[in-house]
Amino acid sequence: MTTVIANDRTYRVPERPVVVFTVDGGDPRYFRDALQRGIMPRLALMLEAGGEFGVGASEVPSLTNPNNISIVTGVPPALHGIPGNYMRAPDGELVLLNDPKYLRAPSIHACFEKAGVPTLMITAKDKLRQLLGNGGVPSVSVECAAGAGLPAYGIESVEKLVGEPAPHVYDTFSSHYGMRLGLAVLRAVPQIRLLYVSLTDRVQHEYAPGESEADRFFTEFDRLVGEYLDAGCTVAITADHGMNAKHDSETGQPRVRFLADVLAAAGIPVQDVVLPITDPYPRHHGALGSFAWLYLEPEHRAPAREILAAVPGIEEIWDAETAATLYELPVDRVGDLAVTAAADTALGASATDHDLTQLQRRLRSHGGRHEQPVPLIVSQQIAGPLAARYRAGILRNRDIHDLVLNHTATS
Repeated sequence: MTTVIANDRTYRVPERPVVVFTVDGGDPRYFRDALQRGIMPRLALMLEAGGEFGVGASEVPSLTNPNNISIVTGVPPALHGIPGNYMRAPDGELVLLNDPKYLRAPSIHACFEKAGVPTLMITAKDKLRQLLGNGGVPSVSVECAAGAGLPAYGIESVEKLVGEPAPHVYDTFSSHYGMRLGLAVLRAVPQIRLLYVSLTDRVQHEYAPGESEADRFFTEFDRLVGEYLDAGCTVAITADHGMNAKHDSETGQPRVRFLADVLAAAGIPVQDVVLPITDPYPRHHGALGSFAWLYLEPEHRAPAREILAAVPGIEEIWDAETAATLYELPVDRVGDLAVTAAADTALGASATDHDLTQLQRRLRSHGGRHEQPVPLIVSQQIAGPLAARYRAGILRNRDIHDLVLNHTATS
């Protein structure tokens, strides 16, 4: 078996292990800052030795679930079916998108597994585990590592394999535990050819590039990347989204536009305000991001657009069909209006719906166009048909597996 087809793309089966890291909230500014200050020496050496650092774009909404699934399927949400972390189903039910039943496309890893090529999925957040493991892919989350194993590879206890208990999901080093777990499994099961490791953005939600805790995160990330390189892996690094401050720089207060409150003050009733950033981790962001879906009766949509367009910090307001086209989303899973915000602004439902006391520090979040830039880093030189597009910065994070499997020296 030399190639595998997944969602109409052909991928080469690598001769040595390939690992793709998705650094949750891994805005390119973190990497540039760390490289400039010399605190990521292994990444710097990798780039000097022929690796490449490019920047591409994430999906919009720039959120964890839709982007992780785009990365592992190689296709946009319009095809894989996951438009956010959270959505309103056609029957009106509000649901977290953690269940594989919402998927409409298989992952590259599932297609490799079906072809008999061993793979592995590791995620820091358990909300992704079932989605990533769909199709029989061996998968494990750091959040629920206690008592977990990988029976497909004869591993009864992942904690025993790593040599210590897994940290809490809000721990600075929970992401690095997932990276160490991946190394431990690769050493125990050297026949694995494709490994995906998805991290958590707890640190990036709280600390900007250059702050001490961000430095701790990326210094350890760099050290572990070096271990993967030393183990003979080809390495690729991307992110599901970037990150921006959503607070007043002087007061530190969150800068939020509460959409239901704005429209209620204008006498416009709203059926639902759906914030697709919503997930089981309110301490990260308080369900406040820069993207929202509004559900309104048809006669209220045009007036709502007019009112919201005049609100400072609101940038785009699109109807469902236009939003689905622009953002490549499944039209049956989006709201009547899509609303995006400026880089320094978050969107909420009503002020009474959000408990901001859960935030650990000043609000930093994501979800809109301003958090689309993501790194596309590979340990090998890019060649072939995608090279020009890669260097022009017009690729997506969903292209990372194509890049590393089909367009590097290893491939």
